[in-house]
Amino acid sequence: MRPDIYLVYLLLRLFSLLPLKAMHRLGDAIGRLSLALHSKAARHTAVNLKLVRPALDDAAQAALLKQTMEESGRSLTEMANIWGGGAQKALGLVREVRGLELFEAAIASGKGTIIAAPHLGCWELLNYWLCSRTPMAILYRPPRVAAVETLLRKVRGALAPEQVRAEGAGVRTLYKRLAAGGTVGILPDQKPRAGEGEFAPFFGVEALTMVLLPRLAARTGATVLFSFAERLPDGEGFRIHILPAPDGLVAADLKIACAALNRGVEQCVELAFAQYQWHYKRYSADDRPSPYSRRQQPASA
Repeated sequence: MRPDIYLVYLLLRLFSLLPLKAMHRLGDAIGRLSLALHSKAARHTAVNLKLVRPALDDAAQAALLKQTMEESGRSLTEMANIWGGGAQKALGLVREVRGLELFEAAIASGKGTIIAAPHLGCWELLNYWLCSRTPMAILYRPPRVAAVETLLRKVRGALAPEQVRAEGAGVRTLYKRLAAGGTVGILPDQKPRAGEGEFAPFFGVEALTMVLLPRLAARTGATVLFSFAERLPDGEGFRIHILPAPDGLVAADLKIACAALNRGVEQCVELAFAQYQWHYKRYSADDRPSPYSRRQQPASA
């Protein structure tokens, strides 16, 4: 492990000694600072909130933006508790699981299970929880800094999922695992590469949406469940949510299937709206004007 990456690991271990509530307060401060500095993340969040909550007046938009930036800061600082303290300690922060019977039935069916886990709440804790129940492979894109992958393997330890790269061989691995009755995890709101998606409404706005998950489900007959780990207030811990997939997800018409996929994400987000990764440029596409361009943004954003 590179010295700088090892130093990050040691810092995670050190900060994991602090209570989750203290780390969340630090996250709140980081979020407010990012907002005050008009950071790129804050600007992109403001644009997204105006797109998906157009009925809110300026005061309500400002309040929601502040709350969302604080939650974004918490998602960063809580990683010290999740990664630094180890998987078993992190799992002790799970206070409730809603929809457990759906997950258990899907695993018992032997038909394969696809977990659609949006960028919502604490997805690293969700990974731990899922891997503590069943072996799992997740589709991912390698981090830009290769050494970060070493850190991820170190902190995830024995409950690390099998990481499958989002490329041809990796996708074939997912098909094989599902055909054998296994479990795979996919980020359903990951923006696909050009030519690998369909436009479908997401909170009423057209967004380029992956076709891979609907295709996997249709071709394998696997059960699709949506899931996320909700961050509870006052550092009390987390609540795991497991929801059934909306109708239409395996429709032959990919536009219908992608619209259903986005509805599944929306159902999750509405349970913890401010905890979604709203700074993600979800509505950008290579062949369309970007709402995140400064020329496209209103002066207040």
